[in-house]
Amino acid sequence: MIARISPGMLAVLLACAPAWAAAQASGPSSAATPARPEEALYQEALQSLSEGRKNDASVALTRLIEQVPQHAGAVIDLALIQCSLGNADEAERLFAIVETRFEPSREILELIAEMRDSGCKRPAPATTASMSIGRGIDDNVNQGASNSSFIVSGPDGEVELPLLEDFLPKRDGYTTVGADYVRGVGSNGSLGFMQFQARRYDRMQAYNTSAVYGGIESPWRFGAWTMRSTASLGMTTMAGRLYQKQAQAQLRVAVPLPLPANTQFYLTGSAMRTNYVTLHSFDSDVMEARAQLAHQTGTLAASAALGVLSDRARGNRPGGNRHGNYLTLSLRKELGWDTHGEIAWTRQQWDSAAAYSPELLIDQVRAQRTRVLRAAVSYQLAKDQTVVLEGRMVRNRENISIFQYNNRQLQLSWQWQFP
Repeated sequence: MIARISPGMLAVLLACAPAWAAAQASGPSSAATPARPEEALYQEALQSLSEGRKNDASVALTRLIEQVPQHAGAVIDLALIQCSLGNADEAERLFAIVETRFEPSREILELIAEMRDSGCKRPAPATTASMSIGRGIDDNVNQGASNSSFIVSGPDGEVELPLLEDFLPKRDGYTTVGADYVRGVGSNGSLGFMQFQARRYDRMQAYNTSAVYGGIESPWRFGAWTMRSTASLGMTTMAGRLYQKQAQAQLRVAVPLPLPANTQFYLTGSAMRTNYVTLHSFDSDVMEARAQLAHQTGTLAASAALGVLSDRARGNRPGGNRHGNYLTLSLRKELGWDTHGEIAWTRQQWDSAAAYSPELLIDQVRAQRTRVLRAAVSYQLAKDQTVVLEGRMVRNRENISIFQYNNRQLQLSWQWQFP
């Protein structure tokens, strides 16, 4: 709950502070037992602490103490928060109130002594990092068409045109590297993050890609509604040259519904702007709304997500605007012997608003239907090392045959966690 408190002391505090507060409230020198709204405010503060939102917890506890000065649990929690925020004078004032106004237990006195000895200093921000390296095979690097010819309608009827070799599927091996870095920001549970991914093909160098993204994620709470907002910026290169830039904002809300145990329902909304450096006609703004239901039973975790999308073209993109939807189902289970299995299936569709390109004899309105099946098995070699074998199959079916393609990938990767 509070930085610089040992796990043992933290467990003692969480276990005994509410009970100690209740005992103080029923003692001879106490005011009447706090009413239900005050206890709800205390639970709100504890929830904020569990989510790392120290500033929000401090505000809630201050309000509670103003209403119920004899609430011992609120006083000790607020003292510990102020100490962890580096507010030594305020923490000492509250420690003195605990010692003189109440009858603290031995565990509470030991906790106060430990905080005084260590000093009220802001701890270093918590950080985590991971790295990965992988090797894989891709049987359709260029998303080559499934059909080797294309039929167009002309003045003399339908004509079958053979596709050039460059538009047919190309197979190649590749190597991937990746890194993730997360660091605590501020005192209210926010996290800053950086992500990097790169893929290098053995022969088809023109399809080499790399991407770097960075942003910040912050938790929020409005009554019983728990929210997380994310803002990020990123860019992608292809063949060593800048290909596209992206900016995204997202808000995820945990809806407080009367659901079974270990079940959560989330609503997510996001907006993303994409700029193509050399293909400005493909610049677009994508709006997304998603509902997700997640449940965990023992070692089995399952989730289902249903989303709708609106893709607004900001230039003369072939086909103009488009709208779509998707459904994703996933399962993850511990298989034993430090092994986990995961499988996910996605169905996505896009429908354009106008004919794709009449001037190129493609006067159909594009309707894209994609199915993706992904399966992975991971084995934990050590506490901070994991080996992952992942397979992926894509089946893209459209009403315009030159865009239809199949793709299969198989990848083995090694991942490290730090610290």
